Amino acid sequence: MGFETEFNSVCKFKSEQELYELLEYGRGKMRKDGFRVFPTGQKVIAYSPDNQAVAIVLVTASIAEINFQDKEITQVELDLVRKLTDEESRVLTALAHEMFFGDKE
Repeated sequence: MGFETEFNSVCKFKSEQELYELLEYGRGKMRKDGFRVFPTGQKVIAYSPDNQAVAIVLVTASIAEINFQDKEITQVELDLVRKLTDEESRVLTALAHEMFFGDKE
């Protein structure tokens, strides 16, 4: 059992529904498998499931726990700061692909 650290400028959604709720209502939650450490109180870039930069969000809570099925999970609560412009999204998506989501050397 150990913690996996998320890079402090990346918040990648695995669920379109979770991302939709954040963008629609200005607040949302994200569930991740395993224990992870998110930078509570910091602003981060949110990415869609297809690795597109979509918004700047504020991480308001990060709760790591073992659920009733005995699985390690982390729940992250987020507030929407603002959606990215098309140009910002294009640049940040390209950088993230090169740094995080692209082919590993």
